[in-house]
Amino acid sequence: MKQFQEIKSILFDLSIPEKAAFYPYFFKTGKGEYGEGDEFIGVTVPEQRKVAKEYFQKISFEELEELLSSKIHEHRHCALLMLVLKYEKNKSIDEKKEIVEFYLKNKKLINNWDLVDVSCYKILGNYCFNYQKDEILKTLSEEDNLWSKRMAIVSTMFYIKKGEFALTKKFVLKNLENFHDLMHKANGWLLREMGKKNEQELLSFLEKNYDKMPRTTLRYAIEKLDYDVRQNILKGKF
Repeated sequence: MKQFQEIKSILFDLSIPEKAAFYPYFFKTGKGEYGEGDEFIGVTVPEQRKVAKEYFQKISFEELEELLSSKIHEHRHCALLMLVLKYEKNKSIDEKKEIVEFYLKNKKLINNWDLVDVSCYKILGNYCFNYQKDEILKTLSEEDNLWSKRMAIVSTMFYIKKGEFALTKKFVLKNLENFHDLMHKANGWLLREMGKKNEQELLSFLEKNYDKMPRTTLRYAIEKLDYDVRQNILKGKF
């Protein structure tokens, strides 16, 4: 049995019917929703991580692509967990580049917020920061696709962890008029992370852009600030 078939079989054995029934509602798979058509078998993320850890060194890119092409959400999620492990454990620049190219080639299959969030900053963010490849993220940010735009902003998490905020702020400003709630939340999340690293950077950014910032983004961004500071910001007082 091929590796990807074996992984599918293991994941099926780990499936929980109650989770399989709940996940489609949680990930908005109804008609017209962002996850329309996605299918679930009900495997928890901790169980998927165990499978990924066991198989990431054995599985080939061809078989990873088979998993990523599956209609089953957990197959794609587990494939991305393995790809992250391959990237993190690999010391070769050329092989890291190969993983990034594989990721970008298959980005249309990375089509829900958890798939993006679990993988992009650990692969794209790491690579673009360490090898000065900001243009990859800038290109994604310009694409007319929700998941590409989310990849761009969430990938800057790696930059924030290194104390670099310029690209995060640039993408947040670019996304301020995006209609989708998932982008409002992503922008707020990354601003919140920036604030945890440097509160003054966050406060300065909010003061300059308060009037044009969606409320969801603002609330996410200030979530970790002191109560009184949050209340003043919500009233436009800085």
